[in-house]
Amino acid sequence: MRVLICPDAASAARRTADLLCEHVARRPHAVLGLATGGTMEPVYEILRERIAEGSLDLSSVTTFNLDEYVGLAGDHPQSYRATMERLLFEAAGIGPDRARLPDGAAADPAAEADAYDAAISEAGGIDLQLLGIGSNGHIGFNEPTSSLGSRTRIKTLTRETRDANARFFDEGEEAPRFSITMGIATVLEARSCLLLATGEGKAPAVAAAIEGPLSAACPASALQLHPSATMILDPDAARDLKLRDYYEMVHPAGGEAPL
Repeated sequence: MRVLICPDAASAARRTADLLCEHVARRPHAVLGLATGGTMEPVYEILRERIAEGSLDLSSVTTFNLDEYVGLAGDHPQSYRATMERLLFEAAGIGPDRARLPDGAAADPAAEADAYDAAISEAGGIDLQLLGIGSNGHIGFNEPTSSLGSRTRIKTLTRETRDANARFFDEGEEAPRFSITMGIATVLEARSCLLLATGEGKAPAVAAAIEGPLSAACPASALQLHPSATMILDPDAARDLKLRDYYEMVHPAGGEAPL
């Protein structure tokens, strides 16, 4: 696992965008796994800027998002489909045939979850998976106690997660209780994983994921098993790392390791 501690949150977002752009430059037809959430918005803003200036072309990629709320149609403004259209897909010119998300309004959500997992395999698997981390250590909507061998499925969201997401919904509108989410085993099958975490609220979860025991209590700790996982942090998110000096020696300012 590479741990890159950047000087601030803005530079951590740029580092994340840089690595994604470098990957697409090498593999224009890459299959990208995408994430939503407030931490990712600065990354998508950078990607939109690069698309507008002509330095990034996402026209040939295929994307699979980690999750979607059960019960929300794609045209609901707080569905992840609508969010991703606004944040990236429209600017990148990625149509629904290549911008894949679970259908939160499916009549049979369990069957939709199975079909989504199969679609990822049929696309050849994910080349690069972008991840955030919840304050309780979740990745995707894999809440604590999620099986480390889980596949894409329906997951009940914790009160903590629902409270964190409530700010995105109108007053009086309840945040959904369920989601369809890639499972932890599905995430680990990606050829590379890239996790961005910023802010002191993520510090305990980041420390548990990187330095804690491998445990379903912190689903992100499963990334310790991945052969190509990179954690990109700002100083606040890195606050609780016991080996922070070592990480900063190996990757000064979040850069590449000097030879």
